Amino acid sequence: MNQYASWRDETIARLLSQKNYCFSDLCDIVTILRGEGGCPWDIEQDHHSIRKGMIEECYEVVEAIDRDDPVLLREELGDVLLQIVFHADIEKDAGRFNVDDVANDECVKMIHRHPHVFGQVKADTSEQVLANWEVIKTEEKQRVSLSDQLEAIPNILPALMRAQKVSKKAAIDADSDTYALIDTLKEQVEALGAMTEKEAQSKMLGQALFGLTTLARRLDLDAEECLSAHTDRLIKSVK
Repeated sequence: MNQYASWRDETIARLLSQKNYCFSDLCDIVTILRGEGGCPWDIEQDHHSIRKGMIEECYEVVEAIDRDDPVLLREELGDVLLQIVFHADIEKDAGRFNVDDVANDECVKMIHRHPHVFGQVKADTSEQVLANWEVIKTEEKQRVSLSDQLEAIPNILPALMRAQKVSKKAAIDADSDTYALIDTLKEQVEALGAMTEKEAQSKMLGQALFGLTTLARRLDLDAEECLSAHTDRLIKSVK
């Protein structure tokens, strides 16, 4: 019996005898599932094949939060944690990094980005903390230009969320008041109604939707949450 097989058998026996488990046990379980003699499905997976799972699990965490359901939240956080350990285990096998490296890097980042706690910087309000965070993050990532900062906003984000982040970062219509933004939206909707060519309609509708996210930001609202809440109300009204 090779060294891994011996460790696997001993670990499985230990896990089966336990009543409670910890983070290191989860890491061992993933290693066993993906290792020699493990689960055929788990062994076949790579980052890309389980990418969708990470997205779905994160959304399920958000749903548990919105439901104010701590039991469901505990379960869904566990599913996200499994995704993290799984991805890290793939990288461990590739010899690039492991889950401890992930934790180490996050600790370093949190200490560096909280100089008001771990250093001598003064920040008495949440606004000051967020301002410092953005400055430090920009320096870390060397995102000097506005273009660099906008391109760093993930394009995988839901469209409304991404648009609102871009609008905020680029300070779109920073000098316009709320009424001016609404007037612009009215003009865009009227123009859209007069169009018949699909490409032109698509472009104008995109402009109007982006304008709505800018208006949401001006009203201190979250466009994504507003649309989601309205959709929920519509579904309930159909019942």
